[in-house]
Amino acid sequence: MSFANIPHTPERDQEPVATVHCRGPETKGVNCMLEVRQLGAALGAEIHGVDLSLPLDSASIDAIRSAFVAHIVLLFRGQSLPPAAQIAFTEHFGAVEPHPLSSRPGLPDLPQLMVLENRPGKPGARNDFWHSDISHAECPPAVSLLHALEVPEGYGDTMFCNMYAAFEELSPRMQDMLLELKALHSGEATSRRNREALTDAQQIGDVPPPVAHPVVRTHPESGRKAIYVNPFFTQCFTDMSDEESTPILSFLYAQATRPENVYRHRWAQGDVLMWDNRCTMHYAVKDYDENMRRHMHRTTAAGDQPR
Repeated sequence: MSFANIPHTPERDQEPVATVHCRGPETKGVNCMLEVRQLGAALGAEIHGVDLSLPLDSASIDAIRSAFVAHIVLLFRGQSLPPAAQIAFTEHFGAVEPHPLSSRPGLPDLPQLMVLENRPGKPGARNDFWHSDISHAECPPAVSLLHALEVPEGYGDTMFCNMYAAFEELSPRMQDMLLELKALHSGEATSRRNREALTDAQQIGDVPPPVAHPVVRTHPESGRKAIYVNPFFTQCFTDMSDEESTPILSFLYAQATRPENVYRHRWAQGDVLMWDNRCTMHYAVKDYDENMRRHMHRTTAAGDQPR
């Protein structure tokens, strides 16, 4: 089955699953009611009633954090988010850092904000593979946040899958086996991709050696266990050959990316989407060419060492 053929997940016209009263900055005199509405059965929720360009009170931050832990992908529509404000909001979830391999350019005065752009003469780098961002780092990012400044309508969707469910729906015997394993993650795949012609990605010099992470990690906030391997960065299990590792890894990827375990997001200008790299994978559909303008800003919040 082609990943690109997974259907769009419709937004649901339903009652909010949570409502929080909050107050914006006193100087603005802004009152709001933050609502959380589920996007899909597998994962995802939309947050209504918040302007991310403004400072948020503690009740709003707590509500967003709670929704994020519960739904692992959050959508904020119609946002106009200056780069400094995007960094400030992301910092509520961890320190904001530049890409460790300098894979894409950042803003000159804000290198921790990555610019993703596709336009005539400057085609964007491909991301049409399932992955968890920068899993090859010793401490991979906990959270990624993407702000859509310009998108080709109806093209360039991003899909997300729930790695909690991928683990929880396995048999107890398979779970026990995976709990004993570690896998090697490498940034070499990013280096190869960035050497391709027709890409805006930057060439990468030295790629650090692979790092070993548990195949199943425990989320530090929810306490739930999630599979933590992905087809792009994971090479093999430690103490196993590629030939021995491949059948098990392929099974896990198929388990995780079943259509019923996927939310597919159709982008609109002004969308801000954030996801939890500790318990999701994502896949950026490449169904557009360089003549279809796409411009996004990405920030990541630092995470801890997977355990």
